[in-house]
Amino acid sequence: MDVALLRSLLESVKAGEVDIDEAMGRLKALPYEDLGFAKLDIHRHLRTGAPEVVFCQGKTIEQVIEILRRLSAHSRCILATRADRNVYEAIRAQMPDTCYHEAARIVVVGTPERGEDELARDEKYVMVLCGGTADIPVAEEAVVTAMSLGSRVERAYDVGVAGLHRLLDQKETILGANVLVAVAGMEGALASVVGGLVDRPVIAVPTSIGYGASFGGLAALLSMLNSCAAGVSVVNIDNGFGAGYLAHMINRR
Repeated sequence: MDVALLRSLLESVKAGEVDIDEAMGRLKALPYEDLGFAKLDIHRHLRTGAPEVVFCQGKTIEQVIEILRRLSAHSRCILATRADRNVYEAIRAQMPDTCYHEAARIVVVGTPERGEDELARDEKYVMVLCGGTADIPVAEEAVVTAMSLGSRVERAYDVGVAGLHRLLDQKETILGANVLVAVAGMEGALASVVGGLVDRPVIAVPTSIGYGASFGGLAALLSMLNSCAAGVSVVNIDNGFGAGYLAHMINRR
């Protein structure tokens, strides 16, 4: 961050030369913090409402810890996605206020602004559904992301179209949701079925689960992109984080 610029802006506010709204506008455009191996967008939460999220895959443990340490100085809750237990243990050794959601492979550093008790009282909620048990890790990535950002989330797992009655048993909760996330591999039909039941946005997440002709999730991706149900949008293969983030953005409106 450009400290000199920040000090100058604070002095301008104190002198009455700049009002608070204008100062906040300028803060949103302040530079990143350059660590050499990473350029941290430390004011992303001012622009978008959520701080930068750390994608751990491909980074060294030392890089992940340093990035989290710097980001946590500016935000009370930081997410680190695609983290295994070794990464979590190393982070916790340096930053005790840390929890690990193993199924989702997400480390949460700090405390979300809205606790579980407060979320449970929220009338608006995101619903995350998945076709089969094998899709749960991607579904949980969406769940933890949306909850950490401040949305109530309801789950319905193993409700794929191979047994449609299992999905219809959840109809009341499905119809009450503000936005839905449909996670499925194989042929990816769940999103189309859910989209045909509701008048709310449906975010489809293709997973890489399936036999050879599913081509690592490509078949589900193409099925979801070709959905005949209106109101269905699609994120990338296995991108539970992207779906959870988008669902929260829709839900908070």
